[in-house]
Amino acid sequence: MIRFLLKGLFRDRSRSLLPILVVATGVMLTVLMHAYVTGVMGDTIEMNARFTTGHVKIMSTAYAENSDLRPNDLALMEVESLLEELKTNYPDIDWAQRIQFGGLVDAPDENGETRSQGPAMGMGLDLLSTDSKEDERLNLSESLVRGNMPSQPGEVLLSEEFSRKLKVNPGDNVTLIGSSMHGSMIMYNFIVSGTLRFGTDFLDRGTIVADIEDVRLALDMYDAAGELTGYFKSGYYDQGFADEVKTQFNVQYNDEEDEYAPLMVTLRDQDSMATYVDMAQSMGVLITVIFMFAMSLVLWNAGLLGGIRRYGEVGLRLAIGEEKRHVYISMIAESVMIGIAGSILGTAIGLFFAWLIQTYGIDIGSMMQGSSVMMPSVIRAHITPADFYLGFIPGVISTVIGTGLAGIGIYKRKTAQLFKELEN
Repeated sequence: MIRFLLKGLFRDRSRSLLPILVVATGVMLTVLMHAYVTGVMGDTIEMNARFTTGHVKIMSTAYAENSDLRPNDLALMEVESLLEELKTNYPDIDWAQRIQFGGLVDAPDENGETRSQGPAMGMGLDLLSTDSKEDERLNLSESLVRGNMPSQPGEVLLSEEFSRKLKVNPGDNVTLIGSSMHGSMIMYNFIVSGTLRFGTDFLDRGTIVADIEDVRLALDMYDAAGELTGYFKSGYYDQGFADEVKTQFNVQYNDEEDEYAPLMVTLRDQDSMATYVDMAQSMGVLITVIFMFAMSLVLWNAGLLGGIRRYGEVGLRLAIGEEKRHVYISMIAESVMIGIAGSILGTAIGLFFAWLIQTYGIDIGSMMQGSSVMMPSVIRAHITPADFYLGFIPGVISTVIGTGLAGIGIYKRKTAQLFKELEN
């Protein structure tokens, strides 16, 4: 019977073409919407990961307990050897060394006397290594307002608002005044290479970004780093993988009796991100369920109307002696085939458009006005394994239910009504 029904669907396009196209359209929109919502809801998580938390982060045990204070006196030691081990043991993770610090930035006049000063929050990043991904990861080049990225040791970036406040321009000298890793006072000279706009008042009021090797020299942190942030090469945060890596690392390296022993935490463990991660997942599921419900209603109606339009055909089949049960089952079988065909076609098309948005994105940079450091300037979809089967739920189930409800009328057909339909 299945072979017979398939031949009928292929040869009679009036029965299959439009229903398949309707199902394919609904499934395509469902798949595309799910991938889009997943990508949009994950963008803020990824921006936090890139800027602060990483997908996983390694700190010393004592540093982790006081991480809000950024205590560089409790920083990780012998970082280079630890990095080599991490690259060997966890090849699916990109690692970045970072130092966060605070201090006073002094801007001298032409006589070398203090012209202006201001407190600053600093970030030491790997800006000069040829294989570093920090510039791309934080969109620093895209956020430049004036000047250029640091190209040699001793050059720094200032937030644009901070530079205006200090009345310094690219090419001017500034001095960082602070305390070293060992608590002694330090003064280190930099040249301003450019200015950034972060798009966040807290950061724009006073931020300095320097190469990590310069920060190590300034703070006397040889072969040390406050944090090692890890980023999954898939480009997206995976809680299951993060927990697995965290457990494996801490079993191997952490020592509760040594406050300087390395400790790994996940993105979800930091800065109240657990609440946001859970909320993003819940919102994504809620939006997807609402949209799937709407598409299910559309496809249910399509199946219902398709079944009702075939009452004349059903009447003829009953009139020539075909059993009601056989007619009903054949209609359900046809709807299953149409649902599967439409779902496969719609899923393929939806995944194609989702791939385009994931790969190339939707550029909203003109709307962001230089806020690309803290806000994504390109919206991207995110294809997950669920996108490969999610569309089959409304595509097949709703179509079958619609046809099944329409087919109930088959059992209510009476001989007198059949003859009246055949006369017409």
